[in-house]
Amino acid sequence: MLMRAVQRQTTSLSRQIRALTTTSSLRAGHSTTPPEKTSLHDFHGQKKGKIVDFAGYLLPVQYEDLSISASHLHTRKNASVFDVSHMLQTYIRGKDAIECFESICTADLQGMQNGNGSLTVFTNAEGGILDDLIVSRVADDLLYVVSNAACKTQDKQIMKSAVESFKSKGKNVDIEFWETADRALLALQGPTAAKALQELTKFPLKDFYFMQTTSTEIAGVPNCRVTRCGYTGEDGFEISIPAEKSAHVAEALLNTKTGDVKLAGLGARDSLRLEAGLCLYGSDIDTTTTPIEGGLAWLVAKRRRAAADFPGAQTILKQLKEGCTRRRVGFRMTSGPPARHGTKIVVNGETVGEITSGCPSPSLGGSVAMGYISEAHKKVGTKVELKIRDKLFASEVTKMPFVTSNYYQKPK
Repeated sequence: MLMRAVQRQTTSLSRQIRALTTTSSLRAGHSTTPPEKTSLHDFHGQKKGKIVDFAGYLLPVQYEDLSISASHLHTRKNASVFDVSHMLQTYIRGKDAIECFESICTADLQGMQNGNGSLTVFTNAEGGILDDLIVSRVADDLLYVVSNAACKTQDKQIMKSAVESFKSKGKNVDIEFWETADRALLALQGPTAAKALQELTKFPLKDFYFMQTTSTEIAGVPNCRVTRCGYTGEDGFEISIPAEKSAHVAEALLNTKTGDVKLAGLGARDSLRLEAGLCLYGSDIDTTTTPIEGGLAWLVAKRRRAAADFPGAQTILKQLKEGCTRRRVGFRMTSGPPARHGTKIVVNGETVGEITSGCPSPSLGGSVAMGYISEAHKKVGTKVELKIRDKLFASEVTKMPFVTSNYYQKPK
């Protein structure tokens, strides 16, 4: 019985990732140009990865040695390596770099200490989210930014336009984009990630906390940028590496004496991020959603609220004060098929919202989902029904994240 349940769960996750790869890039506005390869493409083939087109890049959805569900559970228990080289890496330099970047995002970079970072969002004039990304303040005059691959063309233009505008006013700021052919990005995620990485670097990880960043040597490769973050809800690191050394570092991580590190693909990455209550751009947040509607009010820093100096500030600040008509919330299902993107949320026969992401939960059993529901029904514990294939299945509004986050936080 257990084996059949795991098989059903794996099949369902496989269907979900197939849907994800065919629709996410379309929702994010990706073109129909041929997909690109990361520097680890041949490495994935050697390791028997099942390759799919995701956001315009050829990436592994899973590997032959583990099902998606088993890979997910391995990451929660041990550690896994994900190729996220498709994401855009950017450096912004100059004494006015911080002021420049704050003109297009909601973070308080002026109040941030060097060596630290934060999740933030680009917003449009109406307060809609253009992308979610991580920005790190490396130094007073240097920022490191990682943003979504599906939004790469748009994000480049947003940042370039801001830099050009500031330079036209005599400000000191420059920008450098690191292309996939030049730089790789690996995500090492899971409770044993730090043990594994410590074998490969002299940099002490004990006092290196969540959202901190540094440049160090990894597995004999100099100038690797290591940021303690990830998108699974677990402790972990994103490691930026010269592209020609990416396979060497990935292999070194797999062969550490501690950590029990395995390769993982898009399938496990998606179910892990959903259990962690984290958004997928183009599905859970987009230009039609504001940070307040998306449950991301914490991304609008206190100083920035007072200054009201970011795109869409009028709409966002009004929602902070007066509320909004819908919110992103979590859902748990104990029976029925998983709810997918577009599933209607029903209360007393009335449609009150829509699911944006959903999948079977390998960690919890049953299925989890997130979506937008009317303000009147957002309270945790509210009973709802999800309309799947013209049938209604019982569900309940649930607090997110669905699993406890295990980020390596600095003691207070």
